Amino acid sequence: MVYLDLDDLLAAATAVLGDEPGVRDYGLLESALARPQATVFGEDAYTDIHAKAAALLSSLVKNHALVDGNKRLGLVSVRLFYALNDYVFDATDDQKFELVIGEAEGRTIEIDEIARTLEEFTSPRA
Repeated sequence: MVYLDLDDLLAAATAVLGDEPGVRDYGLLESALARPQATVFGEDAYTDIHAKAAALLSSLVKNHALVDGNKRLGLVSVRLFYALNDYVFDATDDQKFELVIGEAEGRTIEIDEIARTLEEFTSPRA
């Protein structure tokens, strides 16, 4: 599994925001990056790529590490994470909006729920 690092995240933020991001808290960015790699008693806390992507999205959207653009960063980071792991993320603009806004507003409660939604929008790269 290939994970994003801070440089990847900052480059993605710059690309999606059109300018260097205003970072409020680098620790929160690092925390969001670490969450998909979390383990419990030596086992992955998030057992598949979709759960890992969901954990990343949730943390980036809810942590508010940036002054502006947290939801956009969450979405572009999920796309990049999937691409690095040979998956294609293909959702309509409306589906992406509902996914990210739903998480930002707390309408999705469990990572598993987000993961199931993400799985519907992804496929292994051919």
